[in-house]
Amino acid sequence: MTQTPNAQTRPLRPEGVGEPPPHGQARAHFTVPAKHPMVTVLGSGDALLRVIEKAFPAADIHVRGNQVSAIGDAVEVALIQRLFDEMMLVLRTGQPMTEDAVERSIAMLRSSESGNGAVETPAEVLTQNILSSRGRTIRPKTLNQKRYVDAIDKHTIVFGIGPAGTGKTYLAMAKAVQALQSKQVNRIILTRPAVEAGERLGFLPGTLYEKIDPYLRPLYDALHDMLDPDSIPRLMAAGTIEVAPLAYMRGRTLNDAFIILDEAQNTSAEQMKMFLTRLGFDSKIVVTGDVTQVDLPGGTKSGLRQVQGILEGVDDVHFSRLTSQDVVRHKLVGRIVDAYEKYDGQNGQHGK
Repeated sequence: MTQTPNAQTRPLRPEGVGEPPPHGQARAHFTVPAKHPMVTVLGSGDALLRVIEKAFPAADIHVRGNQVSAIGDAVEVALIQRLFDEMMLVLRTGQPMTEDAVERSIAMLRSSESGNGAVETPAEVLTQNILSSRGRTIRPKTLNQKRYVDAIDKHTIVFGIGPAGTGKTYLAMAKAVQALQSKQVNRIILTRPAVEAGERLGFLPGTLYEKIDPYLRPLYDALHDMLDPDSIPRLMAAGTIEVAPLAYMRGRTLNDAFIILDEAQNTSAEQMKMFLTRLGFDSKIVVTGDVTQVDLPGGTKSGLRQVQGILEGVDDVHFSRLTSQDVVRHKLVGRIVDAYEKYDGQNGQHGK
């Protein structure tokens, strides 16, 4: 790139702008509305522009003032045009674009281009608000996450299955808090199988909440992100929010509740059946887990693995499957998940 004195901090590549593209290539032209500073489109220090250039190495992208143009392969140029259109739709909502959001938008557009039947656009995914709390908004970041959240709205029982870091539990918790605040349910019930403590927990010292705390801490942490921390003890004391080991669900019928079973890969087949049959009227169940991380004792079959063969296709039950492409933690986490899946595939290790 070259830069002229009046280009401020933005790279400028004016050469060729306005000329017809070379034979066999296409040109796209995009004007950024004056009300949007170019830094919101190109990123601080042109970070977003660099992401786009890296994703489309065969295209030549030019910037002059508030004009952006691209020359290259017709398919790639069309994707760049669509990308800038989607970015502007997001920016118009007041939500900033980040490097991660640009990368995910490009991945969604390429997936759509490959003909996987996706009808959702990046802007629809990135601007869908689930819950706002203390100045931050919780929203899906990938297409599969959006479909998972939508499935929770549409179905009574939803299974969110995928590797660590894909937002399975966090998004389910956000939907639970949203349902409670909008009075769709009267209470939230959060549960996990406490496998490490032998499930019964009887040999551990202290009160029930002291005993279960290490195993349910991730659920508490998510609650603290979504609610005023000072209100959580009051809601728990009133029974509006209940956090308990799976063993405490036996024999109950759960009405008017949003119920989340987390780490469900560590349920036995019997526990899974027991839990699902707790469903009462006007309730919703979300079951989350990662079938590649089973901690059950040898010979015990994972209830989450088994239930897929039993309930797949049953009306009002939905299975949402997330992959390494939906990991929203550090990028390296997705690569680690892929590496382990490749290793397991080569060595025939599939968990219990």
